[in-house]
Amino acid sequence: MAETGRLIAPAAPPIAPVTLVRVAIIVFVLLFWEAIARSGLLFRDVVPPLTVIGQALIALLAETDYYRHLGVTAGEIAIALGVGGVTGLAVGVLLGGSRLLARAFEPYLYYLGPTPKIIFFPIMIMWFGVGPGSKIAMGVISCFFPLALSAAAGMRQIDQVLIKVGRSFRAGTWAMVTKIYLPAMRAPVVNGVRLGLGVAIIGTLLAETKLSNRGVGFLIINAYSTFNMPRMYALLIVVFVLSIGANALIGRLGGVDQIKRA
Repeated sequence: MAETGRLIAPAAPPIAPVTLVRVAIIVFVLLFWEAIARSGLLFRDVVPPLTVIGQALIALLAETDYYRHLGVTAGEIAIALGVGGVTGLAVGVLLGGSRLLARAFEPYLYYLGPTPKIIFFPIMIMWFGVGPGSKIAMGVISCFFPLALSAAAGMRQIDQVLIKVGRSFRAGTWAMVTKIYLPAMRAPVVNGVRLGLGVAIIGTLLAETKLSNRGVGFLIINAYSTFNMPRMYALLIVVFVLSIGANALIGRLGGVDQIKRA
């Protein structure tokens, strides 16, 4: 049989149904928002058209002062996630490795975890003042609970064979934690970090809206107070996009997304 001598280009991979659904949701939300803005059912200043919000977003990203406020908030969240993450992970490992400690202390985590952390803000102000310390403390107590509970649950899911192997090699406590516990509970810990990041952002921004003259939370409440709704929505969009990006980055660095796709 004679060869045609033509190369057949490989077919392009089909677009995943999940991606189509996500795009459809975004398009629906944008169209719905624009329809409400143009309908006159609500005040135009309260629900501005997307073009007005887009102009405010461009103006916001062109401001140098905005990035100074963003750096303040990002620094507070990073410190809060670091302190709350380390303490939450340590507490989770202790509770997951000790049945006595788990029965004695873990119920308190379940009771205090769903409590709105903003009620502790007056205490944080008295302890750490009105500066960045109180905002960082709000982020710490916000992200501590999901990380501690996720780590404790991950400890209980570790295969006992791995623990027996580590003990058979006479591994010390630090070696057991770094070589056995943490690698085996990677997925729960990374998911806990992602949850902790979300609540740390919420706690820090809420604290900034209550008492601050710096940070993205301050910009949001200032735009609301001056009834600059397009700027407020632009700030919320930026926070939303940055939060999604940070969450996705943590999942990719932790290998959770690759585990789910495998």
